[in-house]
Formats: sequence, structure tokens, C-alpha cells
Amino acid sequence: MPLAPLLVALVVFAGASLPALAQTEVDLALVLAVDISYSMDDDEQVLQREGFIDAFSSPLVHEAIARGAVGRVGGTYMEWAGSGDQKVVVPWRVIDGAETALAFAAELARQPTRRARFTSISGALDFSAGLLAESGLFAARQVIDVSGDGANNNGRNVSEARSDVLAKGITINGLPIMLKEPRGYWDIKDLDLYYRDCVIGGPGAFMVPARDKAQFREAIKTKIVREVAGLTDPAPLIHFAQAGGADCRARENARERWRD
Repeated sequence: MPLAPLLVALVVFAGASLPALAQTEVDLALVLAVDISYSMDDDEQVLQREGFIDAFSSPLVHEAIARGAVGRVGGTYMEWAGSGDQKVVVPWRVIDGAETALAFAAELARQPTRRARFTSISGALDFSAGLLAESGLFAARQVIDVSGDGANNNGRNVSEARSDVLAKGITINGLPIMLKEPRGYWDIKDLDLYYRDCVIGGPGAFMVPARDKAQFREAIKTKIVREVAGLTDPAPLIHFAQAGGADCRARENARERWRD
């Protein structure tokens, strides 16, 4: 082909590709990774689900999306329990305003809640990283939002999984659910410290502990707004139970002793 027609063809092809690329460019690609282990009772499962529905129905979230450089975010909602139990409840959706955010919330509201055995944060992180890799989105930021009420007690070591995720440039934020006093064999005291030291990480990482049922929904909404807006100062939202570090293998070691 002569050079001039070839250049024209390339320009036309590039122009035709731009709209498709633009549709997948987002400010944030966000995986909502939600714990559905049996340690969460039915009421807490419903409260957790409603918290995310309320968040994407909130004008505060809609405004945060609109203020982004692109004005779009990509989001998917997945539920996790044991190392082999992860389920996508709402697939990747591009959210560019109130209408699509409300559609995301409505799609989530139509799905039934469920519960399953074990708590594998490592499995949730690995699965979420795979979802981000396969999203097809061009994102300025990639974030995994992990909510859960216990430490890793199934699957591979949580610190190894976190390190692998962070090496990909992904940020991990946390919502430790601390609505009940620890009382079971697999429960852990000071879950906020565990999430700080063993789960969250990456650029701008933060967590919002949920300590009270009455404030649970608001905690979720606050967290989503911060993630969408890319706010990085976590100080007002973190209240540690005590100083000191957490044992990242606390429940993993307990599991090994239980097997013996």
C-alpha cells in the first residue's frame, strides 16, 4: 500500500479506537471484597449489604465521582469466605453519575445474601487482584476494599498475599467489623490493629473500623467517598484499640494447632 493511504488508514483506525478506550478509562477501579463467613450473623449480613447499597445511592458518592479527573469509576462487588469460596455478585460496572450509581445499588439489592465457612482474607486478596487484572479498565488507581470481622484462618498466609497484591501497585483498604466482643475460638481481639498491620497497604491506604451497628452504614459510606475521592489522610477515621503490633499469623497458627 502506498504510504499516504496507509497513513490515512492508520489515522482513521486510531480515531475509531478512541471512543472505545475512553469508555474504559476511569479514575478508580474498585473491588468491594465483602466477608460472608458464618461469624457474621444474618442481621449483620443484611446491615453490611444495605450499607453498600446506601453508599452508592448517596449524593455524596455521586458528587465524589463527578469531581474526578475522568468523572468515572469502575466497581465490582464480590463476596468471600474460605480460600476456595469467592463469588462475584455484581460484575464490573462503569459508574459515571447518579443514574449508573443507583443502577449499581439496585443490582446489588436484587441479589440474595449468603453465608459460608472459614475466613480467608488471603483468598479474597488473590481473587480481587485477578478481577482487577481482567477488568479491561484503564484506571489511575486500583483499590481492593476488604471488609471482614475476623483474621485470616484459611488459605495461604495473609502477609504473603498482601505483599503480592502491593507489588502490583494495588492499594488495599480495610473495614474491620467490630460489632461484637470476641468470644469464639477463631475470634481475635483488636481487629483494627490486625487490619492495620496485616491487611491494608499501598499508596494512601486507610481503614474505617465499624464498631457500632448504628454507625455501620455511615462507616461504609464514608469509606466509599474517601476511596472515590482519593483522599489520603486517614487520621480522623482511625481509632486503634491500643498501641503495638498485631500477630499476622494469630489465627493461622491457631488453625495449625487445632489440626494437630
